[in-house]
This record gives sequence, C-alpha cells and structure tokens, in this order.
Amino acid sequence: MGIRSHADLLSIPATVPQNAVVSLHTTIAMSLSTVSIPFSHLQDKDYDLSLKIEQGFGPDGLGILSVTDVPGYSSLRRNLLHLAPKLANLPKEVKDDLEDPNSRYNFGWSHGKEKLESGKLDLLKGSFYANPILDTPTTDKSLIQRYPSYCGSNVWPRSTLPELELAFKALGKLIFDVGLMVAYHCDQYVSKGIKVHKDEGLESILKRSRCHKGRLLYYFPAQQGIPGDNSMSSWCGWHTDNGSLTGLTCAIFTRDGEEIPCPDSAAGLYIRTRNDQIVKVVYGVDNIAYQIGETAEILSGGILRATPHCVQAPKGKESSGVERSTFALFMQPDWDEKLSFPEEVHIHKELIPSNASLTYGEYSEMVLGKYYDKK
Repeated sequence: MGIRSHADLLSIPATVPQNAVVSLHTTIAMSLSTVSIPFSHLQDKDYDLSLKIEQGFGPDGLGILSVTDVPGYSSLRRNLLHLAPKLANLPKEVKDDLEDPNSRYNFGWSHGKEKLESGKLDLLKGSFYANPILDTPTTDKSLIQRYPSYCGSNVWPRSTLPELELAFKALGKLIFDVGLMVAYHCDQYVSKGIKVHKDEGLESILKRSRCHKGRLLYYFPAQQGIPGDNSMSSWCGWHTDNGSLTGLTCAIFTRDGEEIPCPDSAAGLYIRTRNDQIVKVVYGVDNIAYQIGETAEILSGGILRATPHCVQAPKGKESSGVERSTFALFMQPDWDEKLSFPEEVHIHKELIPSNASLTYGEYSEMVLGKYYDKK
C-alpha cells in the first residue's frame, strides 16, 4: 500500500483519483495524508491559514487536518494510552462501580452499551468517558436530569488506578487548548463567506462550553484473529461526530503488553468523501488530528463540512491477540447553545424537522438515543 510521500496533501481534488479510493468491498490501493499545520503557525493569530482550513475542512476537503510539533504532546499521549489496557483489565466489580447508566454511559466506564450499525451491542471495545476540563459542569439538578450525558460528574478510579485522572486531564486539556487555536483559524476562514458576530464564532462557543468530553478507547484483542472478510467498519461503525471539533490521537497497538506496529496496513481510519468515495486517512504518530463535527457544519452554514468515517480493524491471523488504545476529545457547544437548522437538513433527517431551532443539549440527546442501549 502506498502513502503519499509529501507531508501535506496540498489540495484534495474534487474527485479523488481512482487509485486512491476503495469501495466497501475492495482493497485500498493508497492512503491520503491529512493536511497538516505546524503548531508555530497555529499559535500565530496573524498567520493566514485559510487555505489549509479550506483544504482540510472546506467543501472539497476530507473533514480532517492535523497539527504537528505540539510541545509536550508525545509524552502525554503515551502516558494515557498505556493506561487503557490497565483500566480494561480491572476486576469486573471495580468497572461496574465506574459505570453511570443515568448518563447513557457517557461518564465513566462503558462496555457493551453502544449499538453497532447492525443494531447489535458493541462488545469489541470498552470506553472511559470524562470531561477533562470540569469535574462537575453544574450542580443544577434539573439540568443534570434533563441533559445527563453532559451535566453529570466525572467518575474516577481514584483508589484502583489513581494515575488515570491526571493523565486523562493533562492530555485532554492540551488537545482542548490546541483545538481552540484551530477553532480561531476556522472562524477567520468562515468570516470570509458569512458574517460571524462577536461571541458567535466557533472559538467563543467552544471556550464558554461546559460540555467537552474525552473518550479513552480500548479495543479488546481477538484471540483467533479477525476474519479476512470482516467489514470495513469492523472496529467503529460509519458515523459523523455530533459535536463541533474532535481531537484524535494516533492509536497504540500492543500484544502481550508489548507495543507493536499495526499488524495490517489496511487497518485504520476511513472517510467517505463528498463524492461518496472512501479513502484511508493517515497522519503522524506525534500529530494531533482534528475532525469537523456536525454542529460546526450547522454553525458555519455549511462552509465547514463534517464527513462520515469509520475504523477498520486489523484482519487475519496476524491480528490475533492485538489490542488497540486511543483517545478522542469531543469539543462541543454548551447544552444551552442554540442551533438553527437550515430548511434542507442533510444530517439525521429522520430526527430533525426542517427549519428547527434546538439547543445543542436537545439535539445531542436525540442523536445519542440512536446509538445507546436505554436499559
């Protein structure tokens, strides 16, 4: 499998070349590197990154870009991801105490609660959710009851895995701070197409939000290996993120406690392009990737575009005993932030009436109801 040699995919063509795409039933021939932005450029508010933002998040982009050379990131990533297997292997009774069913398992430990595309419960991975910015977003009981997925409090294994809290918050806060810089430059790009009122840009909305959620993911090892005919979305089903901006780490693969390279070059993140083609997307191990979510598309009037994506597991006998750990930070508007939907809704048409006006909390609770077991 070939990977584009240059660090930046400087322009994503409106039609991706045929040798760079796959259908759901073919083998990938080429991967595409994300558009990348050096951290030093991102830090500089006077640096014009409009072209990069357009190439990554605009109408013909893949809905993803990455940030390179973030100080301190590499060690914080490794510190947290190496704790995922330890968390997943805690005794069942300890993990049971970390569950929060009232939040639809969106705080603390979650395993076998989320639904796959087939409608079956997902037993392939376990997740640990927490807000890395605020342990207790609100003490208002009515809000906690109305928006339990966001207004609940963090649940930490302080006696059994005390190092998790510090590592989770440190990495989450760094990805959040860098994400705010990305949001600032998104606002500069969007403002060239529509008027962005003061305090209504993506940066301001995310800065004042209390809704941010980190997710530490652990994919359990398949003892016999994953069959070669397994679906492309074998590790994570096709979806778009319902938040505004998702920060992603590169995964760490381990076998018997030892870190190994990914055993299958076809495994990884796949994105469905604007033209309904499928490409595999890659970025550097020490880069932070950011994907545009549905609410950023709504808030920008479609100037920023979210793309469906999935994760393919390693296949064949080489995948036997392989475990995968990764982390995502979902940067989201506050539960009370109002979203005005256009007349023609492209996302979750079955849930959203035309010209609807919902708060982010109302919208996201409707979406979460599609994916989580309500028991």
